[in-house]
Amino acid sequence: MKTAFVHEWLTGGFVGSEKVLAEMWAVRPGSPIYTLVHNPGDFAGTPLEHAEIYTSAIQHWPRGVQNYRTYLPFMPYQIEQFDLTPYDTVISSSHAVAKGVLVGAGQLHISYIHSPIRYAWDLYQQYLREANLTRGVKATLAKMVLHYIRIWDNSTANRVDVFLANSEYVAKRVWRTYRRPARVLYPPVEVARFDHTRPREDFYLAMSRFVPYKKIDLIVETFTRLDKPLVVIGSGPDFEKVKALAGPNVQLLGRQSDEVVADLMGRCKAFVFAADEDFGIVPVEAQAAGAPVIAYGKGGSLETVVPDRTGVFFGQQSVESLTRAVGLFEERQHLFDAGTIRRHAEQFRPERFRAQFAAILQTAEQAKASGHDPERAVLALPLERI
Repeated sequence: MKTAFVHEWLTGGFVGSEKVLAEMWAVRPGSPIYTLVHNPGDFAGTPLEHAEIYTSAIQHWPRGVQNYRTYLPFMPYQIEQFDLTPYDTVISSSHAVAKGVLVGAGQLHISYIHSPIRYAWDLYQQYLREANLTRGVKATLAKMVLHYIRIWDNSTANRVDVFLANSEYVAKRVWRTYRRPARVLYPPVEVARFDHTRPREDFYLAMSRFVPYKKIDLIVETFTRLDKPLVVIGSGPDFEKVKALAGPNVQLLGRQSDEVVADLMGRCKAFVFAADEDFGIVPVEAQAAGAPVIAYGKGGSLETVVPDRTGVFFGQQSVESLTRAVGLFEERQHLFDAGTIRRHAEQFRPERFRAQFAAILQTAEQAKASGHDPERAVLALPLERI
C-alpha cells in the first residue's frame, strides 16, 4: 500500500513524539513524511535523517522554523494544503493539527493521538494565565483564535478512520473531545540502552523541559527544603525561575547527552516525576535503568508505574504531598528490586510497538479494502496487553 506520514513539526530534536513517528515509519520505511516545518540539523544521526520530507509554506515564512508556534492561527489551513491524493494510507502523528489533513473517501487515515490540543482544550485556562492573556486586546484575540481552533479540531475528527492513543488517559480524552473510541498503543521506549545492574547511589534524579506544567520548580523547591541531593537534567523557559529555588544540594546540569542520562538513571536512588503527562516516556526510561519512580498519581504515570513494585505516588502537586511521598519511598526502599523494575519496563520495548502497529495497520487496510469498518476491526483486534 502506498503510504504517507504526517507530523506537525520536526524541530527541537528527536524526542517523544518524534521517536514514535520513527518507529511507525520503520514499519513502512521510505514513505514520505509531511510536516509544517523541518529543521534537518535536529535529526542528524537519527532514523529520520534521510527521510523524504515535505514542508508547508510556514517553512519559508519569517523565522518560520524557529518561531513556528506564532503561526498557530494559520496551521489548520496549512495542514490542509498537503496533497495526499497519491496515497492509499495516511498515518498522522498528532498532538495539534496533523490529524486534520484532507483525505478522500477511498483512502485510509489512521491517526496516532499523543494528545488532543492541550492548550485549546484541557489546559486552555492554564495556558491563558501563564501567558498573561487573561484580559486586554491580545487576550481577546488569543481566545478567539483558540475558539476557532477548537471548532476546527472537533470537526476534523470525521476525517480519521481509526484513532490510536498513547495511553488509556488520552483515549478517554479522545472520547470526551471527539466522541470517538481509540485503540491504546503505548509508545516505544529504548529499554536496551539502559543498564539496571549498577549499584544505586545517594542522589535523586529529575529530567524534563523547564516549562510550567512539568513542575520542575515543585521538585527543586521540595528537595531544597528536604536538603536531600537532587540532580536535574533539562532546560527551557523556566530555567532561571528554577535556579532561584535551588539550594546547594541541587545540581542543575542543563541538557545532557543520551549517554549521560542513561548513566545517571542507572545510578540514582530514585527518579522524581511531577507532571500530569499524557503518557510520559521518561519515567519508563528510568524504570528500564532499574530506578524506582516517585510520580504524581495522575495521567499516564498511573499506567506505567506500579505502586510498591516500581515506585510510589503522591496525590497533589504540592511540596507537602511530594515530601510525604519521598518519606514513604525511603521507608519502603527494601521493596524495590532493580530486576523487577526492569522487567516491567521491557513491556514497552520498541519491538513490541512495531509488531502491534504493523498488526493494526494490516487489519485496518484489509477492512478498508473489503468494505468493512476499519475502526471496528482494529478495536476487535486481539493484542497482548501491558
